Amino acid sequence: MPLPQLHAFVVLAEELHFGRAAARLGIAQPPLSQQIRRLEERVGHPLFERGPGRVTLSPAGRALLPAAERALAGLADGLAAARAAGSGRTGRLRIGFAASLALTVLPGLLRDFRQRFPDVRLDIREMTTAPQLDALREKTIDVGLLREPPSGEPELDFRTVLSEPFVAVLPSGHPLAARRSVPLEHLAGEPFVLLPRAVGPRLYDRITGLCETAGFTPRVSQHAVEWQTVCALVETGLGVSVAPASIRRIRLRGVAFRRIDPGTARTGVAVAWRRNDRDPLVGHLLATVGPEPCDPGTSE
Repeated sequence: MPLPQLHAFVVLAEELHFGRAAARLGIAQPPLSQQIRRLEERVGHPLFERGPGRVTLSPAGRALLPAAERALAGLADGLAAARAAGSGRTGRLRIGFAASLALTVLPGLLRDFRQRFPDVRLDIREMTTAPQLDALREKTIDVGLLREPPSGEPELDFRTVLSEPFVAVLPSGHPLAARRSVPLEHLAGEPFVLLPRAVGPRLYDRITGLCETAGFTPRVSQHAVEWQTVCALVETGLGVSVAPASIRRIRLRGVAFRRIDPGTARTGVAVAWRRNDRDPLVGHLLATVGPEPCDPGTSE
């Protein structure tokens, strides 16, 4: 049923006067009469009873009015929802994140985003780097937060949001734990606990590359998918590790975190999204992240 006819009908039902109703609608009285007549033809019955100086709703009109009001209200709600979604004020944003980023950029980013867009539903999924990249390509997440983004990804874009140094992760009773900083070559004879290469190839290669630059290939005795598990295994004495500095926020009494000497090696955290993605929610998140990387510092 044409919405202009329903709108004209509802306004006339409220005014019960053709002149006032036409004025509210911003049209002349003859076009209003034509709209009402066409609607009555569709219904098959008069909607108004017209008499000298008076207009009243007919039984058919009284029956139609509630449904017409609901239809117009539903349309108004739908238009408002469409405008809100189109501008990125509502909707759902699916975010993948590496678990260790819950110690750094994730809490502040989500807090800032929710303050700016409280009606957007956030779907947060803990994922390591490689699954995040797959999920972005398969469009099962909209944005990723990952370490050591790859290069040469034709479908994806990346923006570095955090740059931090590496630290040595040692059992608290280890002789090197008594030092403020640890030359990386002093770990040459130690067993290592690292994340599997499959879950973060570039970070794994970055750490092993640092060791090779220091003159040794790390002997990896244990793998763990999460940094918290890496630290727990180090605490038991199964080995040492090299990790991003933010891992120090995992508080285990039996683990010591020490600066690596020299401290020039750094690892990057990036936000990732599909190239040419026009979803306004993705744009809002990127604006919340901002263009400049931050640094958590190197204090112990």
